[in-house]
Amino acid sequence: MDSFEINKIIAAVLMVALVVIGIGKVSDLIFHVEKPEVPGYAVDVEQTVATSIESSSDASEEKIDISALMAMGDLAHGEKVFKKCAACHSINKGGKNNIGPALYNVVGRKVGSISDYKYSKALSEYDNDWSFEELNGYLIKPAKWIKGTKMAFAGLRKEKDRASVIMYLNQNSDNPKPLP
Repeated sequence: MDSFEINKIIAAVLMVALVVIGIGKVSDLIFHVEKPEVPGYAVDVEQTVATSIESSSDASEEKIDISALMAMGDLAHGEKVFKKCAACHSINKGGKNNIGPALYNVVGRKVGSISDYKYSKALSEYDNDWSFEELNGYLIKPAKWIKGTKMAFAGLRKEKDRASVIMYLNQNSDNPKPLP
């Protein structure tokens, strides 16, 4: 290859570069975009967070019709959904405490009352009984219902799942409570 061929290749590369730059400059003239004074987008994060906090606090203050919720429940479905809970809790009569306390006879029992299980401080100090309403609220998101609980379960979002699990827990008792 002689020097004339190399010059033609370099000229072609330079010409392509000039054409690309030229097209960029011409397109800037044709499609002129005014640049903002401050680059970026304004995002209303605080407003969004405040709105979601308000809506969640409204939801927790709202009284849930527990009898309508429990009407959605199905015992067989509750047994199936409880398998998520069975990784940490036993449901059998005389069952041992595992990672979580045994849940036999839980409906109507005082929160944090099993003597041979070490509850978190939040659950030990929580002065309430496990009623249908209390279980429903807790099963939505345990860490939000009782702040400071060490239960790391994400919760059951679907109403039918919660109602079914509560029915299943109630059924696994010496004296099941009448459904509301």
